[in-house]
Amino acid sequence: MQWWSAENVVAVGTAVLGIVASGVMVWFERRVPRRKRIGYRVQMDNPIGDDVRRGRANVRLGLFDEAPDMSDATLVLLRVENDGSQGIDRDDYTGPERHGLTAVFSDRTVRGVSVTQPIDTDHLMDHFTPERGFGYEDNRLRVPRVPLNRGEHYKLLVLLSGGDVGRPIRMTGGIRDGEVHPNRSATPDEIPPVLSPAARIFTGLLILSVLVLATIVVARDDTPPPLGCRTGSLTVTGSTAFAPVIETLAKQYEKDCEGADIRVEARGSEAGVAGLGATGARSAKEARSVIAFSDGPMGDRLGLHGEKIALSVFTLVVNDGIDLGARGLTRAEVERLYRGEVRRWSDLNASRPAGLPRLPGLPVVLVSRDAYSGTRQIFQERVLAGAWEMTPTTSLDCDPLNDKAVAAAARAPVTRCELASTEAVLDKVAAQPGALGYSELTLATGHQGVRRVPLDGVAASVDHLDRYPYRGVEYAYTYRSPAPGSLAAGFLAYLDEGTSQDVIREQGHLPCGRGVGACG
Repeated sequence: MQWWSAENVVAVGTAVLGIVASGVMVWFERRVPRRKRIGYRVQMDNPIGDDVRRGRANVRLGLFDEAPDMSDATLVLLRVENDGSQGIDRDDYTGPERHGLTAVFSDRTVRGVSVTQPIDTDHLMDHFTPERGFGYEDNRLRVPRVPLNRGEHYKLLVLLSGGDVGRPIRMTGGIRDGEVHPNRSATPDEIPPVLSPAARIFTGLLILSVLVLATIVVARDDTPPPLGCRTGSLTVTGSTAFAPVIETLAKQYEKDCEGADIRVEARGSEAGVAGLGATGARSAKEARSVIAFSDGPMGDRLGLHGEKIALSVFTLVVNDGIDLGARGLTRAEVERLYRGEVRRWSDLNASRPAGLPRLPGLPVVLVSRDAYSGTRQIFQERVLAGAWEMTPTTSLDCDPLNDKAVAAAARAPVTRCELASTEAVLDKVAAQPGALGYSELTLATGHQGVRRVPLDGVAASVDHLDRYPYRGVEYAYTYRSPAPGSLAAGFLAYLDEGTSQDVIREQGHLPCGRGVGACG
């Protein structure tokens, strides 16, 4: 077990941080003096006169129009509240005057004031008397030493004249072990927070720590590593059709088995198998670190050791400008196409039953794999009944308008080219109008610009293996049997595990694991 893995370090660190934060919070709440605070906020500052320089004049009726010197009058609603963690007594106000606080209204004159308080706090009103300093003069409003329990507040509705709305309003005064400060919240009756700012910080830190720990627990990969992980270097070559499966499993094996380095070089079944045979003839030690995958049996003639890995399904593909319908092509029509007897797609219309889509007069362009391809060999054996593709290669790029292709077409019935990989075939069929080719089924399924072609009305699928001919077994070849304990033996054993076989199925193949008769 790796005690100092990244997951364990973060998990232990998170737990320690939570414990330390909790201890600091307890110490802070008990040892740090709690502050007394009076906050104030302006909840309304509206004009009630008609001489308004900023904002918009209100519509008025009654005494507002009759009162003298009220053309520039304004109303201000000021809320005063205890938003600290302790109650405030009359003796907590530190000013030398009888009153406790002073509200200053810049550039305006106080004309009158009304005091309101919430329900259940009627006792506050007893303090608003002239004897206790309540009054106003010019732009100043004197507020008595009003005791306030934590969370209590009162409001001052002040009538002003001589200035405009929005001018600065401030409240001054002193509080023992505390402060008087403006509140920035826009909520008129906001309830003071239950936790102090420091408590909120530590609470947020604890929540963040728990979330990080939970993420680690959920996201960590608890899948046990493959049985018998091996280290070293391994080269996997051969089939381009099966390459996506091998690339996925190679990356997963490297992730699960530290010290394994697997390099995938897909260059065609025949080339991969022949290369392994040549390497074995030159250096048995070097060949032990190579696996060649092949679409079909190719390594027996070279004395290589082969294992059946999966059953692969292939399909014919056409450019999406050709609509062959659900019937697709018959095997007889495919043979005619690859013998060069059909120059244009419309030549097939005479033999197609009524009701099927009519084919256009586009020239037929045959996009084939090269001679090293297992996909091509299976096509020849399973679809063309063992016959070779009998039309010669006339073009390097399968473009019938190319000068060389035109010259070759004078000697050959149709344009035909050979490409080195399945992806290259699919790209060319998608780009070339009238093109016909073949591919591994899964790669063709997600490719833009091509249509899959049913054979004799049967669509390519692992569900139709009893009726669909274009299929073949994927082989893994090694130079002799893999040495016990080698990376080659470990990787081949990994392909037979349940998780690997799930990947093989997800990518459209049937695994040839134990008890799977489809590969027999």
